[in-house]
Amino acid sequence: MQATISKVLVTGGTGFIGSHVVQRLCAEGFSVRVLARPTSLLDSLEGLPVEIAAGDLQDKNSLQRAVKDCQTVFHVAADYRLWVRDPMELYRSNVDGTKNMLAVAREAGISRMVYTSTVGTIGVPRNGADGTEEDFPDPRTLSGPYKRSKFLAEQEVLRHAREGFPVVIVNPTAPVGEGDRKPTETGKMILDFLNRRMPAYIDTGLNLVDVRDVAAGHLAALHYGKPGQRYILGGRNMSFKEILDALAQITGLASPCWQLPFGVALCAGAVNSWAARFTGRPPRIPFEAVKMARYKMYASSAKAKRELGYRSGPVENALERAIAWFRENGKVQGGLS
Repeated sequence: MQATISKVLVTGGTGFIGSHVVQRLCAEGFSVRVLARPTSLLDSLEGLPVEIAAGDLQDKNSLQRAVKDCQTVFHVAADYRLWVRDPMELYRSNVDGTKNMLAVAREAGISRMVYTSTVGTIGVPRNGADGTEEDFPDPRTLSGPYKRSKFLAEQEVLRHAREGFPVVIVNPTAPVGEGDRKPTETGKMILDFLNRRMPAYIDTGLNLVDVRDVAAGHLAALHYGKPGQRYILGGRNMSFKEILDALAQITGLASPCWQLPFGVALCAGAVNSWAARFTGRPPRIPFEAVKMARYKMYASSAKAKRELGYRSGPVENALERAIAWFRENGKVQGGLS
């Protein structure tokens, strides 16, 4: 059933996925308010008719001010890092922040909420099948504080849904496209390829999706999603080698041809992450990222297509836009090489 909504609050609206959700909302005529910390860069929202509400997920008073007069909330904000010196930072942002947003939204009588989770909370079948919304992982097997914190946050969302709060969950896979400012782990992979810092690859795989399709999926979840349900917003399952070959096809650069044994990659990640604890600089090869790569993280968006009318386009188009954006914004060494 389609919801009629006019004023929307978006948390995480200055981030990669969040800024594309904001762009989509503005294009469809919604009145948009974006929760942003005073230190947040707002260049991703330049030119958009949005209202900025200064606040923080840890400050419930600021959330109460931000949600005033809104009918719905897109809670996109998350701390997405696969390595952090203090893991509690992730739990404070992803778990406690989500609890605060849920509590404030319920108190304000919000009529609809869309929560942005991650495909990382989908259990990866060990039989080679694609992961679906019915696959819940054993929390003890989740790699790293990011996945564990998002799993705990999602469980909190599901609890509120069982209590009658109209919240829908979306689980994006690995988004690519323009505007990946931080960048995400997938964006780092693209940049490593462009900057020729990827001499080898490991035998893994993931589901790539156009970030614009993810944004459209958020709005579809608002209109057609069922409260308490999870919806995977994905695109195309690709092996790591297939992704590198696609990047090579687009750029004309050579694709790595040496496959690194998983054990060697795991040892490199362990040493790199151990050293990072002393330097304070994020490791180039996060140990948790290598552990996650042990199994191909393939997923199916069949449920989202069936229930939301979700569609995803060719991922090559998104890769082309990502490459162009990185080059235009000075992220590639040697300019347009």
